[in-house]
Amino acid sequence: MSYSISGKTAIVTGAANGVGLAIARHFVEKGANVMLVDIDEARLEAELSDYPRDEGPVRFFTGDLCQKLTMANLISATVDAFDRIDILVNASRQMALSDPMSPDDTPLEEMLRQNLGATLRLSQLVARRMAAQAADDPEATGPAGAIVNLSTIAAQRTQPELLAYSIAVAALDQATRSLAVAYAPQRIRVNAVAFGSVMSASLQTALREHEDWRDQIAAGTPLGRIGAAAEICEAVQFLASDAASFVTGQILTVDGGRTLIDPVGVPAH
Repeated sequence: MSYSISGKTAIVTGAANGVGLAIARHFVEKGANVMLVDIDEARLEAELSDYPRDEGPVRFFTGDLCQKLTMANLISATVDAFDRIDILVNASRQMALSDPMSPDDTPLEEMLRQNLGATLRLSQLVARRMAAQAADDPEATGPAGAIVNLSTIAAQRTQPELLAYSIAVAALDQATRSLAVAYAPQRIRVNAVAFGSVMSASLQTALREHEDWRDQIAAGTPLGRIGAAAEICEAVQFLASDAASFVTGQILTVDGGRTLIDPVGVPAH
Protein backbone atom coordinates (compact mmCIF):
# COMPACT_ATOMS: atom_id res chain seq x y z
CA MET A 1 0.00 0.00 0.00
CA SER A 2 1.23 3.50 -0.84
CA TYR A 3 2.29 6.03 1.78
CA SER A 4 0.46 8.66 -0.27
CA ILE A 5 -1.24 11.60 1.43
CA SER A 6 -1.94 13.37 -1.86
CA GLY A 7 -5.31 15.10 -1.89
CA LYS A 8 -5.85 14.69 1.84
CA THR A 9 -6.35 17.68 4.10
CA ALA A 10 -3.97 18.08 7.03
CA ILE A 11 -3.60 20.49 9.90
CA VAL A 12 0.04 20.87 11.01
CA THR A 13 0.65 22.83 14.20
CA GLY A 14 4.00 24.31 15.18
CA ALA A 15 4.61 24.93 11.48
CA ALA A 16 6.84 28.00 11.80
CA ASN A 17 10.08 26.36 12.91
CA GLY A 18 12.08 23.21 13.41
CA VAL A 19 10.52 19.81 12.88
CA GLY A 20 7.01 21.26 12.57
CA LEU A 21 8.16 23.46 9.69
CA ALA A 22 9.84 20.49 8.01
CA ILE A 23 6.66 18.40 8.33
CA ALA A 24 4.53 21.23 6.93
CA ARG A 25 6.76 21.60 3.87
CA HIS A 26 6.96 17.82 3.43
CA PHE A 27 3.19 17.45 3.43
CA VAL A 28 2.78 20.22 0.86
CA GLU A 29 5.41 18.59 -1.35
CA LYS A 30 3.59 15.26 -1.08
CA GLY A 31 0.39 16.79 -2.45
CA ALA A 32 -1.69 17.33 0.68
CA ASN A 33 -3.86 20.34 1.36
CA VAL A 34 -2.24 21.83 4.45
CA MET A 35 -3.37 24.31 7.07
CA LEU A 36 -0.14 25.73 8.52
CA VAL A 37 -0.61 26.71 12.15
CA ASP A 38 1.59 28.62 14.60
CA ILE A 39 1.31 31.31 17.25
CA ASP A 40 4.15 33.31 15.64
CA GLU A 41 2.53 34.94 12.62
CA ALA A 42 5.61 36.87 11.50
CA ARG A 43 7.83 33.80 11.52
CA LEU A 44 5.21 31.61 9.91
CA GLU A 45 4.87 34.01 6.99
CA ALA A 46 8.63 34.55 6.74
CA GLU A 47 9.52 30.85 6.74
CA LEU A 48 6.76 29.96 4.28
CA SER A 49 6.71 33.09 2.15
CA ASP A 50 7.22 31.03 -1.01
CA TYR A 51 3.68 29.65 -0.66
CA PRO A 52 0.77 31.82 -1.86
CA ARG A 53 -1.43 32.89 1.02
CA ASP A 54 -5.13 32.01 0.97
CA GLU A 55 -5.07 30.10 -2.30
CA GLY A 56 -4.18 26.68 -3.64
CA PRO A 57 -3.32 23.81 -1.29
CA VAL A 58 -1.86 25.97 1.50
CA ARG A 59 -3.51 28.13 4.14
CA PHE A 60 -2.12 30.00 7.14
CA PHE A 61 -3.62 30.22 10.62
CA THR A 62 -2.16 31.97 13.64
CA GLY A 63 -3.29 31.94 17.24
CA ASP A 64 -2.76 30.52 20.70
CA LEU A 65 -3.93 26.92 20.66
CA CYS A 66 -4.21 26.93 24.43
CA GLN A 67 -7.40 28.94 23.86
CA LYS A 68 -10.54 26.92 23.06
CA LEU A 69 -11.96 29.62 20.79
CA THR A 70 -8.77 29.60 18.73
CA MET A 71 -9.11 25.84 18.23
CA ALA A 72 -12.71 26.17 17.12
CA ASN A 73 -11.74 28.92 14.68
CA LEU A 74 -8.92 26.76 13.31
CA ILE A 75 -11.27 23.88 12.55
CA SER A 76 -13.79 26.23 10.93
CA ALA A 77 -11.10 27.86 8.81
CA THR A 78 -9.79 24.48 7.65
CA VAL A 79 -13.24 23.18 6.71
CA ASP A 80 -14.07 26.46 4.95
CA ALA A 81 -10.88 26.19 2.89
CA PHE A 82 -10.81 22.46 2.13
CA ASP A 83 -14.24 21.06 3.12
CA ARG A 84 -12.83 18.38 5.42
CA ILE A 85 -10.02 17.31 7.76
CA ASP A 86 -8.26 13.98 7.22
CA ILE A 87 -5.03 14.39 9.21
CA LEU A 88 -3.94 16.26 12.31
CA VAL A 89 -0.24 16.55 13.11
CA ASN A 90 0.32 17.99 16.58
CA ALA A 91 3.88 19.22 16.07
CA SER A 92 3.69 22.25 18.36
CA ARG A 93 5.71 21.69 21.53
CA GLN A 94 7.65 23.71 24.06
CA MET A 95 10.80 22.61 25.87
CA ALA A 96 12.11 24.21 29.06
CA LEU A 97 14.58 23.32 31.78
CA SER A 98 13.32 23.04 35.35
CA ASP A 99 14.78 22.49 38.80
CA PRO A 100 13.53 19.15 40.16
CA MET A 101 14.28 20.31 43.72
CA SER A 102 12.23 23.47 43.44
CA PRO A 103 8.68 23.57 44.90
CA ASP A 104 7.64 26.00 42.15
CA ASP A 105 4.84 24.36 40.16
CA THR A 106 4.97 26.90 37.33
CA PRO A 107 7.31 24.95 34.95
CA LEU A 108 5.25 21.77 35.27
CA GLU A 109 1.96 23.60 34.82
CA GLU A 110 3.29 25.38 31.73
CA MET A 111 4.72 22.22 30.14
CA LEU A 112 1.47 20.35 30.75
CA ARG A 113 -0.56 23.24 29.34
CA GLN A 114 1.56 23.61 26.21
CA ASN A 115 2.52 20.01 25.42
CA LEU A 116 -0.43 18.01 26.74
CA GLY A 117 -3.50 20.16 27.25
CA ALA A 118 -3.53 21.94 23.91
CA THR A 119 -2.73 18.76 21.98
CA LEU A 120 -5.39 16.74 23.80
CA ARG A 121 -8.16 19.30 23.32
CA LEU A 122 -7.36 19.94 19.66
CA SER A 123 -7.25 16.19 18.99
CA GLN A 124 -10.68 15.77 20.57
CA LEU A 125 -12.20 18.57 18.49
CA VAL A 126 -10.65 17.36 15.24
CA ALA A 127 -11.67 13.76 15.95
CA ARG A 128 -15.24 14.96 16.41
CA ARG A 129 -15.10 16.51 12.95
CA MET A 130 -13.55 13.37 11.45
CA ALA A 131 -16.29 11.23 13.01
CA ALA A 132 -18.98 13.51 11.57
CA GLN A 133 -17.43 13.20 8.11
CA ALA A 134 -17.42 9.41 8.44
CA ALA A 135 -21.08 9.45 9.50
CA ASP A 136 -21.94 11.26 6.28
CA ASP A 137 -20.53 8.31 4.34
CA PRO A 138 -21.89 5.19 6.10
CA GLU A 139 -20.76 2.88 3.28
CA ALA A 140 -17.08 3.70 3.84
CA THR A 141 -15.01 1.15 5.74
CA GLY A 142 -11.48 2.56 5.56
CA PRO A 143 -9.76 4.90 8.03
CA ALA A 144 -11.82 7.98 8.87
CA GLY A 145 -8.87 10.05 9.99
CA ALA A 146 -5.37 10.00 11.43
CA ILE A 147 -3.87 11.98 14.30
CA VAL A 148 -0.10 12.01 14.77
CA ASN A 149 1.44 13.54 17.89
CA LEU A 150 5.04 14.65 18.11
CA SER A 151 6.69 13.26 21.22
CA THR A 152 10.32 12.75 22.25
CA ILE A 153 12.46 10.15 23.97
CA ALA A 154 12.49 12.43 27.03
CA ALA A 155 9.35 10.51 28.03
CA GLN A 156 11.46 7.37 28.47
CA ARG A 157 14.71 8.77 29.85
CA THR A 158 15.64 10.32 33.18
CA GLN A 159 17.03 13.82 32.86
CA PRO A 160 16.40 15.67 36.16
CA GLU A 161 16.73 19.09 34.55
CA LEU A 162 13.88 18.13 32.20
CA LEU A 163 11.52 16.95 34.94
CA ALA A 164 8.54 19.09 33.89
CA TYR A 165 9.04 18.49 30.18
CA SER A 166 9.56 14.74 30.62
CA ILE A 167 6.36 14.42 32.66
CA ALA A 168 4.42 16.31 29.99
CA VAL A 169 5.62 14.20 27.06
CA ALA A 170 5.16 10.96 29.03
CA ALA A 171 1.58 12.06 29.65
CA LEU A 172 1.23 12.84 25.95
CA ASP A 173 2.30 9.29 25.09
CA GLN A 174 -0.36 7.89 27.43
CA ALA A 175 -2.95 10.27 25.98
CA THR A 176 -2.03 8.97 22.53
CA ARG A 177 -2.74 5.40 23.60
CA SER A 178 -5.96 6.32 25.40
CA LEU A 179 -7.34 8.33 22.48
CA ALA A 180 -6.44 5.50 20.10
CA VAL A 181 -8.68 3.13 22.00
CA ALA A 182 -11.45 5.70 22.47
CA TYR A 183 -11.65 6.66 18.79
CA ALA A 184 -11.05 3.23 17.26
CA PRO A 185 -14.82 2.60 16.86
CA GLN A 186 -14.98 5.74 14.72
CA ARG A 187 -12.06 4.39 12.60
CA ILE A 188 -9.81 7.25 13.70
CA ARG A 189 -6.20 6.27 14.32
CA VAL A 190 -3.99 8.04 16.89
CA ASN A 191 -0.23 7.52 17.00
CA ALA A 192 2.91 9.42 17.95
CA VAL A 193 6.48 9.80 16.73
CA ALA A 194 8.99 10.06 19.57
CA PHE A 195 12.22 11.42 18.20
CA GLY A 196 15.68 11.55 19.68
CA SER A 197 18.50 13.87 18.71
CA VAL A 198 17.20 15.49 15.54
CA MET A 199 18.46 18.76 14.11
CA SER A 200 15.55 20.79 15.41
CA ALA A 201 15.53 24.53 16.09
CA SER A 202 16.23 23.98 19.79
CA LEU A 203 19.15 21.65 19.09
CA GLN A 204 20.67 24.06 16.58
CA THR A 205 20.57 26.77 19.23
CA ALA A 206 22.07 24.46 21.85
CA LEU A 207 24.91 23.40 19.55
CA ARG A 208 25.88 27.02 18.93
CA GLU A 209 26.35 27.41 22.69
CA HIS A 210 27.84 23.96 23.34
CA GLU A 211 29.84 22.81 20.32
CA ASP A 212 31.11 19.71 22.14
CA TRP A 213 27.56 18.37 22.39
CA ARG A 214 27.59 17.32 18.73
CA ASP A 215 30.26 14.68 19.32
CA GLN A 216 28.71 13.61 22.63
CA ILE A 217 25.32 13.05 21.04
CA ALA A 218 26.82 11.14 18.11
CA ALA A 219 28.82 8.94 20.49
CA GLY A 220 25.69 8.22 22.53
CA THR A 221 23.65 7.20 19.46
CA PRO A 222 24.27 3.73 17.98
CA LEU A 223 23.87 5.03 14.41
CA GLY A 224 26.54 7.58 15.25
CA ARG A 225 24.93 10.81 14.14
CA ILE A 226 22.24 13.41 14.74
CA GLY A 227 19.05 12.73 12.81
CA ALA A 228 17.64 14.93 10.06
CA ALA A 229 14.20 16.50 10.25
CA ALA A 230 13.36 14.79 6.96
CA GLU A 231 13.61 11.42 8.72
CA ILE A 232 10.90 12.47 11.17
CA CYS A 233 8.77 13.69 8.26
CA GLU A 234 8.85 10.27 6.63
CA ALA A 235 7.75 8.57 9.85
CA VAL A 236 4.91 11.05 10.33
CA GLN A 237 3.79 10.58 6.73
CA PHE A 238 3.68 6.82 7.18
CA LEU A 239 1.49 7.05 10.28
CA ALA A 240 -0.77 9.62 8.58
CA SER A 241 -1.20 7.54 5.44
CA ASP A 242 -3.47 4.59 4.75
CA ALA A 243 -0.37 2.39 4.67
CA ALA A 244 -0.67 2.46 8.47
CA SER A 245 -4.38 1.62 8.40
CA PHE A 246 -3.96 -1.12 11.04
CA VAL A 247 -1.60 0.89 13.26
CA THR A 248 -2.99 2.80 16.21
CA GLY A 249 -1.93 3.66 19.75
CA GLN A 250 1.75 3.29 18.88
CA ILE A 251 4.69 5.46 19.88
CA LEU A 252 7.10 5.10 16.96
CA THR A 253 10.60 5.87 18.24
CA VAL A 254 12.96 7.48 15.73
CA ASP A 255 16.20 8.04 17.63
CA GLY A 256 19.03 6.21 15.88
CA GLY A 257 18.92 3.61 18.64
CA ARG A 258 19.74 6.02 21.45
CA THR A 259 17.17 4.68 23.92
CA LEU A 260 18.54 1.16 23.44
CA ILE A 261 21.73 2.02 25.33
CA ASP A 262 20.36 4.86 27.53
CA PRO A 263 23.43 7.10 27.63
CA VAL A 264 22.19 9.22 30.53
CA GLY A 265 25.25 11.44 30.59
CA VAL A 266 24.67 12.66 27.04
CA PRO A 267 22.98 16.07 26.57
CA ALA A 268 19.21 15.87 26.69
CA HIS A 269 18.57 16.89 23.09
